[in-house]
Amino acid sequence: MSDLERYYRILELEPGATLEEVNQAYKDLVFVWHPDRIPKDNLRLQQKAQDKLKAINEAREKLRSLKTKHQTISNSPSPSSSPSPSYQQQTPSQKTQPPPKQNSDLSGKDYSRANLSNKDLSGRNLSYANLSGANLSDTFMHKVNLRGANLSEANLFRANLLLADLREANLRGANLIGADLSGTDLRGADLTGARIRSGERLLVKLIGANLAGAIMPDGEIYQ
Repeated sequence: MSDLERYYRILELEPGATLEEVNQAYKDLVFVWHPDRIPKDNLRLQQKAQDKLKAINEAREKLRSLKTKHQTISNSPSPSSSPSPSYQQQTPSQKTQPPPKQNSDLSGKDYSRANLSNKDLSGRNLSYANLSGANLSDTFMHKVNLRGANLSEANLFRANLLLADLREANLRGANLIGADLSGTDLRGADLTGARIRSGERLLVKLIGANLAGAIMPDGEIYQ
Protein backbone atom coordinates (compact mmCIF):
# COMPACT_ATOMS: atom_id res chain seq x y z
CA MET A 1 0.00 0.00 0.00
CA SER A 2 1.35 3.44 -0.94
CA ASP A 3 1.55 6.29 1.58
CA LEU A 4 -1.20 8.12 -0.30
CA GLU A 5 -3.55 5.14 -0.04
CA ARG A 6 -2.69 4.82 3.65
CA TYR A 7 -3.59 8.46 4.30
CA TYR A 8 -6.99 8.01 2.65
CA ARG A 9 -7.58 4.83 4.65
CA ILE A 10 -6.68 6.55 7.94
CA LEU A 11 -9.35 9.16 7.21
CA GLU A 12 -11.76 6.40 6.12
CA LEU A 13 -12.05 7.86 2.64
CA GLU A 14 -11.90 6.49 -0.87
CA PRO A 15 -8.84 7.53 -2.93
CA GLY A 16 -9.51 10.74 -4.83
CA ALA A 17 -11.77 12.28 -2.18
CA THR A 18 -12.14 16.04 -2.43
CA LEU A 19 -10.48 18.54 -0.10
CA GLU A 20 -13.87 19.27 1.46
CA GLU A 21 -14.35 15.54 2.15
CA VAL A 22 -10.86 15.34 3.67
CA ASN A 23 -11.61 18.28 6.00
CA GLN A 24 -14.97 16.85 7.05
CA ALA A 25 -13.56 13.37 7.68
CA TYR A 26 -10.81 14.92 9.76
CA LYS A 27 -13.28 16.85 11.93
CA ASP A 28 -15.45 13.75 12.43
CA LEU A 29 -12.51 11.58 13.49
CA VAL A 30 -11.02 14.20 15.80
CA PHE A 31 -14.40 14.41 17.52
CA VAL A 32 -14.49 10.62 17.97
CA TRP A 33 -10.88 10.24 19.15
CA HIS A 34 -10.47 13.41 21.21
CA PRO A 35 -8.65 12.39 24.45
CA ASP A 36 -11.17 14.36 26.50
CA ARG A 37 -13.81 11.82 25.47
CA ILE A 38 -11.74 8.97 26.95
CA PRO A 39 -11.75 8.22 30.70
CA LYS A 40 -8.57 9.66 32.22
CA ASP A 41 -7.91 6.50 34.22
CA ASN A 42 -7.93 4.30 31.10
CA LEU A 43 -4.30 4.74 30.10
CA ARG A 44 -4.50 2.19 27.29
CA LEU A 45 -7.33 4.02 25.53
CA GLN A 46 -5.75 7.41 26.23
CA GLN A 47 -2.58 6.26 24.47
CA LYS A 48 -4.61 4.79 21.62
CA ALA A 49 -6.50 8.09 21.22
CA GLN A 50 -3.24 10.07 21.11
CA ASP A 51 -1.78 7.70 18.49
CA LYS A 52 -4.97 7.95 16.43
CA LEU A 53 -4.94 11.76 16.55
CA LYS A 54 -1.30 11.82 15.50
CA ALA A 55 -2.05 9.61 12.48
CA ILE A 56 -5.21 11.59 11.61
CA ASN A 57 -3.33 14.90 11.78
CA GLU A 58 -0.53 13.58 9.57
CA ALA A 59 -2.95 12.15 6.99
CA ARG A 60 -4.92 15.38 6.78
CA GLU A 61 -1.80 17.53 6.51
CA LYS A 62 -0.31 15.38 3.74
CA LEU A 63 -3.54 15.22 1.72
CA ARG A 64 -4.23 18.95 2.13
CA SER A 65 -0.70 19.76 1.00
CA LEU A 66 -1.00 17.47 -2.02
CA LYS A 67 -4.41 18.78 -3.08
CA THR A 68 -3.47 22.44 -2.55
CA LYS A 69 -0.37 21.95 -4.68
CA HIS A 70 -2.42 20.20 -7.38
CA GLN A 71 -4.99 23.02 -7.43
CA THR A 72 -2.24 25.62 -7.73
CA ILE A 73 -0.74 23.81 -10.72
CA SER A 74 -4.16 23.25 -12.33
CA ASN A 75 -5.16 26.89 -11.92
CA SER A 76 -1.89 28.33 -13.22
CA PRO A 77 -2.45 29.88 -16.68
CA SER A 78 -0.32 28.68 -19.56
CA PRO A 79 1.98 31.24 -21.21
CA SER A 80 -0.22 31.33 -24.30
CA SER A 81 -3.33 32.12 -22.28
CA SER A 82 -1.82 34.65 -19.89
CA PRO A 83 -3.79 37.90 -19.75
CA SER A 84 -2.15 41.12 -20.77
CA PRO A 85 -0.29 43.02 -18.03
CA SER A 86 -3.08 45.57 -17.72
CA TYR A 87 -5.43 42.81 -16.52
CA GLN A 88 -2.98 41.21 -14.10
CA GLN A 89 -2.95 44.10 -11.66
CA GLN A 90 -5.33 43.88 -8.74
CA THR A 91 -7.21 46.79 -7.34
CA PRO A 92 -6.68 47.42 -3.61
CA SER A 93 -10.11 45.98 -2.80
CA GLN A 94 -9.18 42.68 -4.45
CA LYS A 95 -5.91 42.12 -2.64
CA THR A 96 -5.89 39.42 -0.04
CA GLN A 97 -3.14 38.50 2.37
CA PRO A 98 -1.41 35.19 1.62
CA PRO A 99 -1.96 32.41 4.14
CA PRO A 100 0.86 31.77 6.61
CA LYS A 101 3.52 29.47 5.22
CA GLN A 102 4.20 26.22 7.00
CA ASN A 103 7.22 26.08 9.35
CA SER A 104 7.77 29.85 9.09
CA ASP A 105 8.18 32.19 12.06
CA LEU A 106 5.11 34.43 11.96
CA SER A 107 5.67 36.24 15.25
CA GLY A 108 4.58 39.86 15.08
CA LYS A 109 3.08 39.52 11.58
CA ASP A 110 0.03 41.52 10.55
CA TYR A 111 -2.95 39.35 9.59
CA SER A 112 -5.62 41.80 10.71
CA ARG A 113 -8.97 41.02 9.02
CA ALA A 114 -7.34 38.24 6.99
CA ASN A 115 -9.50 35.30 5.91
CA LEU A 116 -7.77 32.25 7.40
CA SER A 117 -10.88 30.11 7.71
CA ASN A 118 -10.26 26.34 7.55
CA LYS A 119 -6.46 26.82 7.43
CA ASP A 120 -4.08 24.50 9.28
CA LEU A 121 -1.93 26.66 11.57
CA SER A 122 -1.00 23.89 13.97
CA GLY A 123 2.35 24.35 15.71
CA ARG A 124 3.00 27.77 14.12
CA ASN A 125 4.62 30.64 15.99
CA LEU A 126 2.15 33.54 15.83
CA SER A 127 3.22 35.16 19.09
CA TYR A 128 2.41 38.89 19.21
CA ALA A 129 0.87 38.69 15.73
CA ASN A 130 -1.99 41.03 14.82
CA LEU A 131 -5.05 38.89 14.03
CA SER A 132 -7.63 41.48 15.02
CA GLY A 133 -10.88 40.96 13.13
CA ALA A 134 -9.45 37.94 11.32
CA ASN A 135 -11.73 35.09 10.20
CA LEU A 136 -10.38 31.97 11.93
CA SER A 137 -13.57 29.93 11.84
CA ASP A 138 -13.00 26.16 11.65
CA THR A 139 -9.24 26.80 11.65
CA PHE A 140 -7.00 24.09 13.12
CA MET A 141 -4.52 25.59 15.60
CA HIS A 142 -3.35 22.65 17.67
CA LYS A 143 -0.38 23.74 19.84
CA VAL A 144 -0.14 27.10 18.06
CA ASN A 145 1.84 29.84 19.85
CA LEU A 146 -0.40 32.91 20.15
CA ARG A 147 1.23 34.40 23.21
CA GLY A 148 0.54 38.14 23.36
CA ALA A 149 -1.28 38.01 20.01
CA ASN A 150 -4.04 40.50 19.19
CA LEU A 151 -7.19 38.49 18.48
CA SER A 152 -9.66 41.24 19.34
CA GLU A 153 -12.95 40.89 17.42
CA ALA A 154 -11.57 37.79 15.65
CA ASN A 155 -14.03 35.10 14.56
CA LEU A 156 -12.88 31.83 16.17
CA PHE A 157 -16.14 29.97 15.58
CA ARG A 158 -15.45 26.20 15.94
CA ALA A 159 -11.69 26.81 15.86
CA ASN A 160 -9.54 24.02 17.29
CA LEU A 161 -7.08 25.58 19.76
CA LEU A 162 -6.21 22.38 21.61
CA LEU A 163 -3.11 22.92 23.83
CA ALA A 164 -2.51 26.38 22.34
CA ASP A 165 -0.44 29.06 24.09
CA LEU A 166 -2.64 32.12 24.56
CA ARG A 167 -0.85 33.75 27.48
CA GLU A 168 -1.49 37.51 27.63
CA ALA A 169 -3.43 37.30 24.35
CA ASN A 170 -6.02 39.98 23.55
CA LEU A 171 -9.32 38.21 22.92
CA ARG A 172 -11.56 41.20 23.62
CA GLY A 173 -14.85 40.84 21.76
CA ALA A 174 -13.72 37.65 19.99
CA ASN A 175 -16.31 35.09 18.89
CA LEU A 176 -15.36 31.84 20.68
CA ILE A 177 -18.66 30.01 20.18
CA GLY A 178 -17.96 26.35 19.41
CA ALA A 179 -14.18 26.75 19.87
CA ASP A 180 -12.15 23.99 21.52
CA LEU A 181 -9.76 25.51 24.08
CA SER A 182 -9.05 22.26 25.90
CA GLY A 183 -5.65 22.30 27.59
CA THR A 184 -5.02 25.88 26.40
CA ASP A 185 -2.79 28.21 28.44
CA LEU A 186 -4.85 31.38 28.91
CA ARG A 187 -2.94 32.88 31.83
CA GLY A 188 -3.26 36.65 31.78
CA ALA A 189 -5.39 36.65 28.61
CA ASP A 190 -8.04 39.35 28.19
CA LEU A 191 -11.43 37.89 27.21
CA THR A 192 -13.47 40.98 28.02
CA GLY A 193 -16.68 40.88 25.99
CA ALA A 194 -15.74 37.62 24.24
CA ARG A 195 -18.71 35.51 23.14
CA ILE A 196 -18.65 32.15 24.91
CA ARG A 197 -22.29 31.57 25.88
CA SER A 198 -25.80 31.34 24.53
CA GLY A 199 -27.96 32.40 27.43
CA GLU A 200 -26.70 30.38 30.41
CA ARG A 201 -25.19 27.67 28.24
CA LEU A 202 -21.39 27.63 27.89
CA LEU A 203 -20.50 26.88 24.25
CA VAL A 204 -16.70 26.75 24.55
CA LYS A 205 -14.65 23.70 25.55
CA LEU A 206 -12.28 24.71 28.37
CA ILE A 207 -11.39 21.28 29.75
CA GLY A 208 -7.98 21.48 31.39
CA ALA A 209 -7.44 25.12 30.35
CA ASN A 210 -5.26 27.32 32.58
CA LEU A 211 -7.17 30.53 33.24
CA ALA A 212 -5.10 31.89 36.12
CA GLY A 213 -5.20 35.69 36.04
CA ALA A 214 -7.29 35.81 32.88
CA ILE A 215 -9.88 38.57 32.52
CA MET A 216 -13.18 36.80 31.88
CA PRO A 217 -15.88 38.07 29.47
CA ASP A 218 -17.75 39.74 32.35
CA GLY A 219 -14.61 41.64 33.40
CA GLU A 220 -13.87 39.49 36.44
CA ILE A 221 -10.32 38.23 36.95
CA TYR A 222 -10.17 34.43 37.23
CA GLN A 223 -8.56 33.35 40.49
